[in-house]
Parts: sequence; structure tokens; C-alpha cells
Amino acid sequence: MTANALTIPFERIADPVVRAIAERVASGTRLRRADGVALFESPDLTGIGLLADAVNRAKHGDVVTFASNQHINPTNICTLRTTCVFCGYARLPKEEGAYRYTLDQVMAEARTGNNGMTREFHIVGGLDMQAGLEYYTSMFRALKAELPHVHIKALTAVEIAHIARIEKIGWSEVLAALKEAGLDTMPGGGAETFSAAVREAIASKKLGAADYIGVHRAAHALGIRSNSTMLYGHVESFADRLEHMQMLRDLQDETGGFLAYIPLAYHPDDNELGKRLKRQGIATSGVDDLKNLAVGRLFLDNFAHVKSHWIMVSPALSQIALHYGVNDLEGTVVREKIYHAVGAQTQQAMSLPEILRLIRGAGKIPAERDSFYNVLRTFEQSEAA
Repeated sequence: MTANALTIPFERIADPVVRAIAERVASGTRLRRADGVALFESPDLTGIGLLADAVNRAKHGDVVTFASNQHINPTNICTLRTTCVFCGYARLPKEEGAYRYTLDQVMAEARTGNNGMTREFHIVGGLDMQAGLEYYTSMFRALKAELPHVHIKALTAVEIAHIARIEKIGWSEVLAALKEAGLDTMPGGGAETFSAAVREAIASKKLGAADYIGVHRAAHALGIRSNSTMLYGHVESFADRLEHMQMLRDLQDETGGFLAYIPLAYHPDDNELGKRLKRQGIATSGVDDLKNLAVGRLFLDNFAHVKSHWIMVSPALSQIALHYGVNDLEGTVVREKIYHAVGAQTQQAMSLPEILRLIRGAGKIPAERDSFYNVLRTFEQSEAA
């Protein structure tokens, strides 16, 4: 990737608060939580976007990366079915729609992936008491034996802690066994919003913030890199969002193990929280989606990559986000289930020509990457898929 010098168009930033924050960025001064809150409160969306875009261009130029990945969700059976009130995917063991894949079913789904172009399996599911360490180590070994070129990004911190409880061993032991079986990196899901009050309201029994950070710290110590996320647009405040980002930034200062930051938009359909908030059919606003990406780029100064999840916010919004600090898009994907279970109306997969058109339409240069953000191939404007 070809980076540029940091060039901030101060004259185009209307809000003096945002201009003052831009001065801090230009001087290399790290933003404070109060700065992040001020950005969320500012009406100057264009100015915030210009600032985030300038920082992103200084890091990555005009290159936007994506991965050819495939989602596999092996089980929706979950012990937290009744307490994670924002989820519409989970089921109790005997509830209608509950499933747990056999190894043969996992392998059959893996073989269908994107006409052989899949380079990464993204594997997450529910907290299933019958899906312990052996279930996943057998799965990973089988996937690596048949498809050794495909990277395995699997199991959230919540799932790792769940397996540790089942097996009565520590997080590091679980992670070491999974790594030996073929685990390459971890996704960032399960973070939700770290505020204790918010977690009590939306996921009272879920792994707490300190333990989520602890699992990722343990993974990084073993050389397992990971992503990070934040669920936004429900009951959290701007201050809650900055508390969350601060914890991520602090761990990144300590370990350097995070690959990317991915804010995730809450969908209120088909889940108990949406019913309580009476917001069915009303997702987050485009302004808030763009601000979450831009503020992430500016506050998380030690993160190289900020990703827009087009499944959750739509391909059109993700295209605009490429001018709001985003340098990476969720990839091609195959049959995503979890976010569609709570109301996502986007398609469940995106072809290579579609993602190339989306990136080029924003005036950017598409590049396919591996799971560690190494560019594998760059698509020039005249190139076809």
C-alpha cells in the first residue's frame, strides 16, 4: 500500500470543535475520550469524514482491501439464549430451529465456498454445551487436512471462555490446543459494549469486559492475532462507546495483537431488545454508522485497519464509508446467518465483480488481502475479475 503525508483540509471543516481536534491530530497528540465524545456530538459530519479520511489516506493511500472469506456457523444452540436480548440467532437445544452441524456437514459447507476462491473460514456460533474442545479441534484438523490453504479465523472470546468452562481448563490451554489443531486468528465478536451497565441491560450473563480483554490478551501472548468489535446503536451512550474504545486501545498498546477494528450496527428486528425499545424496522442511522467508523479511525490511532461490515450497514453505506476512515471491507462471504437472523436485509454473499465495482465506484483501488492484511493482488481499473 502506498501511504501519503497527512494533509488535513482545515478550511473545509466547519465546526470549530472538530477543527480543534484536527489540530491535535495534526500535531500527533493522542485524542482523549472527551475528544471522541465531542466528535459524536458534532453536527459536522463532513468535517469529521474529511479528518478521518486524511488520517486513513496517510496510512493506506487509496487502496481498499477485502478478503475472500466464507462464514460457517456450526451451531446456534446457546446457553445465553434468554439473556442476550439483542440476539435473534440463538436457540435452546430443543427449540424449533436449533441445529448443531456434524463434521460432515461442516465439511460439506466448506466445500461449497465461492467456487474454490475462499481463502478464509470465519467460524463462530452459539455457546453449545455439546460443542467443546474436541468438537472444534476435530473440525479444524479436518478443514486443514482437506483445505490447507484456507486460513481459519474462529471462535470469539466468549466461545473460548465457554469451552474453558466446559473442559475445566484455562483460556490459554484452550487457545493452545485450538492453535495446534489449525486455528490461525480470532474474530472480534462478543465484545458488544464493555460498559457494565450496558452489559447488564443487553447481555447480563455474557463474558464481562475484563474477561473479554483477558482472552484476547492470552491469544496475543500465544501469537494468535485477533480483531476487535463494538456493538452500537442500542442503549449505550457516547461515553460508553469511548470507554469501550479506550479498553481496546490500551490492550493494543500492550500487545499489538489486534488486526482491525470493526464497529457493528445493532439491528432491532426479531430480538427481545428491539421489542423493548419499540424499534422494529428502525436500524441505526447512516450518520451514526459513518461516525462510528470515523471516530474509530481517529481515536484508535494504534490500529492499522478499520473495517466496514457491509452485511450490517448495506453495501451503499459501506461505499460511502471508504471516505470516512475505512480501508477494509467485509469480504465476499458465503451465507451469513447471524446478522440476518436479527433483521439485516442485505444479500448473504457478494461476488468478486460486485465488490470490485463497489470499491472502484468510490474512486478507490481494490486489493485482495490475506487474513494478516498482506496484499495478494491489486485490481487495476481495467482488470476484470
